[in-house]
Amino acid sequence: MKKAIYNTLTESEKLLVAETSRDALADVDEDQLLELLTRVRRARTKYVKLYRRRASAQVSESGGRGLAHPINQRNRDKAEVFERALARVSRRLQAAAKQAADELRTERLEAARSGSGSGPDTSGAGPDQAGGADTGKGKVKGKAAGFTKTTGGLKKDASTRAAGARRQAKRDAR
Repeated sequence: MKKAIYNTLTESEKLLVAETSRDALADVDEDQLLELLTRVRRARTKYVKLYRRRASAQVSESGGRGLAHPINQRNRDKAEVFERALARVSRRLQAAAKQAADELRTERLEAARSGSGSGPDTSGAGPDQAGGADTGKGKVKGKAAGFTKTTGGLKKDASTRAAGARRQAKRDAR
């Protein structure tokens, strides 16, 4: 960053930009990065709005956009400083989010492999082993196991059940 631009920043803005340096972002967790991203985005938006408002007001006074362009240089430069800071924080947040997602995925895979998942009980005591007399008639094997096949077919049965649920939800919302 140019020294002239840096000198136009206020102390709080300088501190905010300093928080986005590579060294400062190295040991920041994901939640803190989100909070920092919000603060930097707010500062960037402030100067972009100022630049646009003053530039549009200056056009009528100057007689054209080309003549109004250099007058509002400071706000444009500040907006660019915060845009670059926002990019740094965003890249670091992306890396932190990817790392957290990879860790979560690894945990879930380990839990699934060890058998401590939260899925259905696989102890082998299903409905057939529970002592009930099951004749096996009317049962469908494969994907739709557990559903009784009717004359309309599985898709039609599912559609009918869904339509009934929608009707009931509509009644309940009254």
